[in-house]
Amino acid sequence: MAAWVPSDALDRRLLCGTEYGTVRYVGSVPPTAGIWLGVEWDDPQRGKHDGTYEGTQYFKCRHPKGGSFIRPNKANFGVDFLTAVKDRYALNDERDVQHGTENTLVFGKKTVEFVGMDSIAEQQRQLNQLVDISVRECAVSHAGQKEEISRTCANIRHINLSKNLISSWETVTAIASQVQNLETLNISENKMKFLSTSTSVSGAFSKLRILALNQTEITWAEVLLCAPGWPALEELYLTSNNITVLERPDNVLQTLKLLDLSDNQLLDGNQLHLIAHLPRLEQLILRNTGISSIHFPDAGFGCKTKMFPSLKRLAINDNKISQWSSINELDKLPSLRSLQCHNNPFMDTEKNPETLRQLIIAKISQLEVLNKSEILPAERKGAELDYRKIFGNDWLAAGGNWNPEKNKPSEEFLAAHPRYPSLCLKYGAPEEGELKGRQPLTLKNQLLTLTIKCPENPEQKPVEKKLPESMTIQRVKGLLYRLLKIPGSELKLSYESSKLEGKEVELDNDLKPLQFYSIENGDCVLVRW
Repeated sequence: MAAWVPSDALDRRLLCGTEYGTVRYVGSVPPTAGIWLGVEWDDPQRGKHDGTYEGTQYFKCRHPKGGSFIRPNKANFGVDFLTAVKDRYALNDERDVQHGTENTLVFGKKTVEFVGMDSIAEQQRQLNQLVDISVRECAVSHAGQKEEISRTCANIRHINLSKNLISSWETVTAIASQVQNLETLNISENKMKFLSTSTSVSGAFSKLRILALNQTEITWAEVLLCAPGWPALEELYLTSNNITVLERPDNVLQTLKLLDLSDNQLLDGNQLHLIAHLPRLEQLILRNTGISSIHFPDAGFGCKTKMFPSLKRLAINDNKISQWSSINELDKLPSLRSLQCHNNPFMDTEKNPETLRQLIIAKISQLEVLNKSEILPAERKGAELDYRKIFGNDWLAAGGNWNPEKNKPSEEFLAAHPRYPSLCLKYGAPEEGELKGRQPLTLKNQLLTLTIKCPENPEQKPVEKKLPESMTIQRVKGLLYRLLKIPGSELKLSYESSKLEGKEVELDNDLKPLQFYSIENGDCVLVRW
């Protein structure tokens, strides 16, 4: 008997063993008899050719060896959603029989089994209680009978349908339309066909807040065609989809708070301008998107851009950003609080990771978290004071002056250091004494002459010590333990700046060097225990 082939087999997804593929041809392949399925495999190594056999092209493949023919009896075209749910949660009738929940009636000498009088009611009760359902890798390919899902699983709110055999967005809509309160939907790793023209908006996704479409081969144009059906969407995950160009969303995605475009090779950083006016977007994830620069041309030095008005968290790790000017540009974002920027070429310009961190902090005024590490007020102050000193001589050489009337730094200097004027307003312009003999940023072993006092022990006379500015607080404590004969672990250190009288800064991180706190010659270290 010939194996069954669905009437809509062409372009459907299938499983053969553990390999996923898409049917590209149904028919005969002479000289052999019978029906064959021409399959384009997700893993090209599973294939043998590009759809051409014995000189005849039966179908096309993206990979020269991504296709092969299989007999229909080798193909698994999947199951409906509810069957997968029952299998996944061990609620199928067959399993109930195995667990002995059948009822029996005796007619004379004949025993008749009625499976499920109690068990079906119990199964129905359990299905109705399901709120969060995962049928990942359960070969789901279609919705099943109309309204069956809504009758059976009335309380579902969250569905994981990733890595199944869903071939089209219509199938997703058919499932979702039966789940009245659907909030979260993950349909990643399903290679499917999406809308090619705008259609009437279905209410299937009216309450959907979170949608994952990673590795589905969706384009941005297709996202915008589907988006009118997502009126309440807050989080959209679109990683690894070969999205290269963006378009401006027109009256769609206006509720979006999070967008993840990681692992899509965008044409250039200017693509971001096309999504810059999403009014509620708070988090943008752009890991490994190939961008080499970021620019907000609507705002000048020291001004805020009108783009990305609500953006608080930005991830640009693993990109090709090579110029510090892109980091300067991030200060134009009015709401930015958190940045991840590991693995970009600009970070190779400074070998000391601590110095690198200080430079980024000083350049972006409102940043509170950098590379998942909180920026404390003392760290920000130290970074900004250091930045002001380090580039002080450059500022003078470019036309900067202590006299406000003569202070006219060049456009070139302001382009490289757009925050410098605001740092001078905040802390005052760097004094001449601060800038004399300033060592380059990378030379970290300058000796500091410090006065050490014990305010709670008047008998202990102040001591003057020369310490390298790269010395950690832990090592300073060890030195003071030997000097003052006090156990190092009990010491509490702080310092007073010779320039800011009466202000005391705690030295509260044992692993940080003195230079982290911007301690200078003539400052006073206070020791308590």
